[in-house]
Amino acid sequence: MAYEIPVTQARAELAELINRVVYGGERVVVTRHGKPLVALVSAADLERLEGLAEEQEERTISSVTSIGGSTSSAHGEPRRFGIAAEHRGPEVT
Repeated sequence: MAYEIPVTQARAELAELINRVVYGGERVVVTRHGKPLVALVSAADLERLEGLAEEQEERTISSVTSIGGSTSSAHGEPRRFGIAAEHRGPEVT
């Protein structure tokens, strides 16, 4: 669970918050009007998050590539994936 702190208080306590994150292993969520604004995480946490995002992107690309690699069905007809759409300009009245 992350420690939450209002942005006005975070400004005044930034050095302490950095120490809590770096040395205490805490995660700090800075809020404005009770809503999350930003998070302070350690550099190690950031590297893990970025690594997870890259892994997810690679899995997505791999999945799309494997779907796109099969271009014909068992009956020899091309497979169609996705949603068809057409662009219509503004209506003229």
